[in-house]
Amino acid sequence: MRLRSWKARSKRALVAASLMTTVVAGTAGWAVGNEQQPLTGPPPGTGSWRADHALGMRLPDPATASPARIAAFFDSLTPTQRRELLVRHPSVVGNLDGAPVALRYEANSLSLRAERARERARSTDPDLTPQDHERARSLVARYDELLAPGRQILAFDPRGRGQVAEVFGDVTKAQHVSVVVPGSDIDLSNFDRAKDEYGTPAGMARSLHTTAGDRTAVIAWVGYTTPVGLGPDAATGRLAEAGAPRLARFTQGLTVSGAPRPAVFCHSYGSVVCGLAAPRLSASDLVVFGSPGMRADSVSDLHTSARVWAAKDDSDWIDRVPSVELFGLGHGEDPTSSAFGARRIPAERAQGHTGYLAPGTDSLRTFARIADGDHSPVDNRPTGARS
Repeated sequence: MRLRSWKARSKRALVAASLMTTVVAGTAGWAVGNEQQPLTGPPPGTGSWRADHALGMRLPDPATASPARIAAFFDSLTPTQRRELLVRHPSVVGNLDGAPVALRYEANSLSLRAERARERARSTDPDLTPQDHERARSLVARYDELLAPGRQILAFDPRGRGQVAEVFGDVTKAQHVSVVVPGSDIDLSNFDRAKDEYGTPAGMARSLHTTAGDRTAVIAWVGYTTPVGLGPDAATGRLAEAGAPRLARFTQGLTVSGAPRPAVFCHSYGSVVCGLAAPRLSASDLVVFGSPGMRADSVSDLHTSARVWAAKDDSDWIDRVPSVELFGLGHGEDPTSSAFGARRIPAERAQGHTGYLAPGTDSLRTFARIADGDHSPVDNRPTGARS
């Protein structure tokens, strides 16, 4: 019996590896040009921050100081000192996990205004190409949107394809907090858009917040470099490995700032990031949907105390991705399978790969209950459990 089981798994793994190799090889000429270099390290402006001794003290190093150390440092400052650092180093303060939330909002507003002014100047620079002019105008429009009254930008980094985090609700007063982690093809340019609204981080977070209610704050987090298209980046864990420590640090920063442990909702490739971050993730719940795998064979392999949930609708193309990890390709067991052991979330009314948070879906309704800390109406049994 064991021999037949081993042969079945081996055959499945070899077929899956062959399929993945074909996909990657077939797109290699296109995908190599879209290979992404992950954004790592401390926030922009860290060099100037490190060299600043105007307060008569050494500032904590953003590259090495823990979120708890950052929180303790800001607690020790007077309002005037905080303001001084905010004005001199907005790009650092706005991205320091553990810094006061309100201070980060203000710092990122300053950074966005500075970047907008720079791109406006670029848009009329006669030495630039028409393509550069168009990109600059596009960024000015994007920054205008992010600077609209009422938007709460908790992180902003214009480097590379751009990264951003936005809060929906009052994270300082909320009884519950959730974080939405997106998958491939997401960056500053399409963080929020009218087309395919519920496939964007801002659209997903906004929908979850609206459904869960004001007791819950929801954060759309694009704090890692996502894959672009199909190819090696999407089929391997390289970018997820770079993003996982950033996600873990972000959630730790929330809790040391006084927020409750968040429920983390991970879409598509974002669930690979969440799987790798799980042991260090400060989270009450880990919810994956449209997942290609979490780089784990089971919930126990995640080494997390968080409740683990999984959803996948029948029309999602991700269901055709082989559930295997072999030779660095693939992301492991399907989290909705009985073998994985996650708690299954109904998704019969969701449509496609990006429809899980669309209004009226059973998946959104259940997500909102989890976000609001209410698990009683949800079947808490792991998938495959017998009644």
